[in-house]
Amino acid sequence: HVDEQTSIAVGRRRGRPVLLQVRAREMHQAGCEFFVTPNQVWLTDSVPAEYIEFP
Repeated sequence: HVDEQTSIAVGRRRGRPVLLQVRAREMHQAGCEFFVTPNQVWLTDSVPAEYIEFP
């Protein structure tokens, strides 16, 4: 999970930022697995389209 300001700063590295919202709680409840890296970055193998929102 990354806050909005960090997302924008990271996105600016390569051009116009695109901010997506992922309904991770619903993914987890549906059985999708998440992993936390040592530097606190959350990862998953894939995000099904139905859990992605464009705010």
